[in-house]
Amino acid sequence: LAQLASKVASAEGLRDPFKKVTDMVKAMISKLEAQAQSEATEKAYCDEETKKTEAKLSELDEEVGKMSSQLDGAAAKSSSLKEEVAALEKELAKLASEQASMDKIRQEQHSDYLVAKADLEDGLKGVRGALRKIRDYYPDKMEASASFAQTDSFMGQPAPPVKFEKATDASSGIIGLLTVCEGDFAKNLAKEETQEADSAANYEKMTQENKVTKVSKSQDVKFKTQESKSLDATVAEVSSDRENSNAELTAVKDYDAKIKERCVAKPESYEERQEKRASEIKGLKEALSTLEEETALVQRSARAARYHLRGQFQLRADAVN
Repeated sequence: LAQLASKVASAEGLRDPFKKVTDMVKAMISKLEAQAQSEATEKAYCDEETKKTEAKLSELDEEVGKMSSQLDGAAAKSSSLKEEVAALEKELAKLASEQASMDKIRQEQHSDYLVAKADLEDGLKGVRGALRKIRDYYPDKMEASASFAQTDSFMGQPAPPVKFEKATDASSGIIGLLTVCEGDFAKNLAKEETQEADSAANYEKMTQENKVTKVSKSQDVKFKTQESKSLDATVAEVSSDRENSNAELTAVKDYDAKIKERCVAKPESYEERQEKRASEIKGLKEALSTLEEETALVQRSARAARYHLRGQFQLRADAVN
């Protein structure tokens, strides 16, 4: 019985004849699982990095686009303002030239007026002085003599004898002529004064309008220049920021190219496919060879065990009989 038990135990040891094959298959499975895990980890990494890279690229592209639009707008506005300032400065220079010309003309007009006024006043003063002297020299008696003579003639009395008297007829002509001259001088003087007043009023009006225009345009130049400088500062600042963003964008694009090179599946070459297929076939052949060897061993062991057990049972039966 002890020997039988030993044989049975030995036979049971052969109960798993495919253990080597099983181990080989398990090893292959473990290898494939490890490879699958590695590929899954790699895929997760690639998906995560691709997602982050694409998001960053989109963000930077949008940021650079906004900066470019801002730069174009600011540069165009600054250029337009500078053109407007140049036009305003040209207008101010023209206005200053016109005002200077007006000042010169006004000074000349006023000087001419002063000369003409002095001449006319001197002439008027002279004429009036002459009239005064003539009237003083020829008193107004002729009217009374003429009146008496007219009265005597009406009364039928003979005319008085002619006596030597001042030439009142001549004085009347001179006085009339001087009176006309006095009127002309006075009229011309009034005309000069009116023209002077009108010229002065027009000059003051135009000068005041020019002052208002100058202040307005000067303020426009000041504010437009300030705005242009502010825009230029913005252009410089945004240009620097865009340069930094472009540098970052270039770096992200380079990283994205590396990620794609690493993560994007590429078709295997014929040589790679042949090498992988040969490795798989080799593993399967080794498993098949081991399986055949183990099968033959199991079959031989099983036959030997059956013969041995049969002999033992036969001896036992003979002993009992």
